[in-house]
Amino acid sequence: MGLTQNATVVDDGLKSELSKKGIVVTTMNELYNWGRRSSIWPMQFGLACCAIEMIATACARYDIARFGAELFRASPRQSDLMIVAGTVTKKMTPQVVRLYNQMAEPKYLITMGACSIAGGPFIDGYNVLRGIDRFIPVDVHLPGCPPRPEALLYGLMELQKKIDSQVIEKTEWYQKGLTREFPIPELGPRGLVPKFNPEVWQPREVDHRKERYGQPIVIRRKAKAPDLDAAPAPPRPAAAKPQPTQPPKPTV
Repeated sequence: MGLTQNATVVDDGLKSELSKKGIVVTTMNELYNWGRRSSIWPMQFGLACCAIEMIATACARYDIARFGAELFRASPRQSDLMIVAGTVTKKMTPQVVRLYNQMAEPKYLITMGACSIAGGPFIDGYNVLRGIDRFIPVDVHLPGCPPRPEALLYGLMELQKKIDSQVIEKTEWYQKGLTREFPIPELGPRGLVPKFNPEVWQPREVDHRKERYGQPIVIRRKAKAPDLDAAPAPPRPAAAKPQPTQPPKPTV
């Protein structure tokens, strides 16, 4: 993740000497970014086992409050960070995208675990989404199954670096005529409609999964679902056992 650090024209040595006398020299970008990166409020929700590691990060042993991110909010209107912790099923995908759209700007997204990044061990499952980045933009990916609390703290620090590198005049949420409303997919009979958001994700031209992992197991659909309310069929009569034939008696 290439970042450009905001730098002031004032020499660092001069800033240090002025700070000893109670004079702080800074820029509007530094002050603005410092306030945002020091008060990140994540949304309070979890999807699967990665949420247990996220909960452990907020406990006293790891203490995510050191980074100003201890206020897990239960409402998307009060959150600016979504941590997708766990497996994202196709049935849950519309709800996650809807919550992301309801968050106020500026907002960020961290995918926690292999399942939310690419499907994890359920990548060949019919009901698991192969990455939430198919519908909404992701700022930091945290691989692992599940990643430890230290990894989440590292991802939070990487997000803070990204926030520090932003410039107020060039940020997306201050551009005129820009809407950050992402389409919410619908669960149809054959999966999600649409299958992905072309604005944030494009499928790969060549897929090397078959070369590395082999052909996926395909479970075919039944031609007709069983009728559970139908009366049970009468038992078939037992077939008569064939009588053994005796050999003909020899004639004298």
